[in-house]
Amino acid sequence: MEYDYLIVGSGLFGATYACQATRQGKKCLVIDKRPHLGGNVYCENVEGINVHKYGAHIFHTNNKEVWDFVNSIVPFNRYTNSPVANYHGKLYNLPFNMNTFYQMWGVTTPEQAVAKIEEQKAEAVTKMKAEGVSEPRNLEEQGLCLVGKDIFEKLIKEYTEKQWGRKCRDLPAFIIKRLPVRLVFDNNYFNDAYQGIPIGGYNKLIEGLLEGVECKTNTDFFKSEYHDWCKYAKQLVYTGPIDEYFDFCYGKLDWRTVSFKTRVEDTPNYQGNAVVNYTSHEQPYTRVIEHKHFEMFGQAVYDCPKTVVSEEYSTEYKEEMDQYYPVNDNKNNLLAEKYRALAENEDGVLFGGRLAEYKYYDMAPIIEKVMGLVIE
Repeated sequence: MEYDYLIVGSGLFGATYACQATRQGKKCLVIDKRPHLGGNVYCENVEGINVHKYGAHIFHTNNKEVWDFVNSIVPFNRYTNSPVANYHGKLYNLPFNMNTFYQMWGVTTPEQAVAKIEEQKAEAVTKMKAEGVSEPRNLEEQGLCLVGKDIFEKLIKEYTEKQWGRKCRDLPAFIIKRLPVRLVFDNNYFNDAYQGIPIGGYNKLIEGLLEGVECKTNTDFFKSEYHDWCKYAKQLVYTGPIDEYFDFCYGKLDWRTVSFKTRVEDTPNYQGNAVVNYTSHEQPYTRVIEHKHFEMFGQAVYDCPKTVVSEEYSTEYKEEMDQYYPVNDNKNNLLAEKYRALAENEDGVLFGGRLAEYKYYDMAPIIEKVMGLVIE
């Protein structure tokens, strides 16, 4: 056999696995059906700006070992994720913090903010009790019980409906188990100690992880000679959709996906922030990404005379689209468990990553998981 590992997919799981295996003297072949490497973290350079082709990716972690590892591949910048919500033209800081509560109600102290939230939460609970209900029956009731009417209706309800393509009353309550409320003036979206973007874009990270690794793009595992992988490698690392691997024998898993309308604007600064969420149905898109703000700060924003923005649209997955988010309802969770049981008994194959595990991952946990695997 020519290779120790055939790795299907060059996203973060596959690329990190290839890096770790190669460092241990193993020979790997990475194949990807897309025309580029990197999976969904791939960036396309437009007007000197690294455009996150498959949506905004911000690396964040509390794990210093993971942070040191990725920075040993490529140094990361100081980007801090501080999105803004636009509701009918009014702007609110995210995550929900004292800036948000001041913008919402004019309150200036944590005590005033808590009183307002608790008052509105109590109204929601009282309404449910009047209907003879003790526990939230759906996402809408859950949201109202967690943060009250104003925050839920302006910043959560319609945005969530656009994301899921369903009314909040038709979504299960367990989708939102908690909503973080910060009683400080802090717009940093993440609580993690380490956060940033690779200097020069995510392609630099992928190139570093795959240095010295043989890679083939435009190669569909299921339509290539490598489908009979035992002829080529001792083991298979599979990061594609788990249901497709087993030829959809139990049926197809459902996904949500996103699409983008990207354009160049003839201005150095379009919206003043990398991410602006549009939380009402007034706009069909969920957010607008201005890519230069991930890597350009201060005067550098204006030294680059143009900018690139992407409108992001959430939609139901259809054939030939990219799968993004698992649909965590009872039907799909039960179906995924059946496929995972098959995967556990598949000799010589490691299933890993979002598609192969039918589980949503942030970037850092993917790398952390691979770093914890024993490579033989």
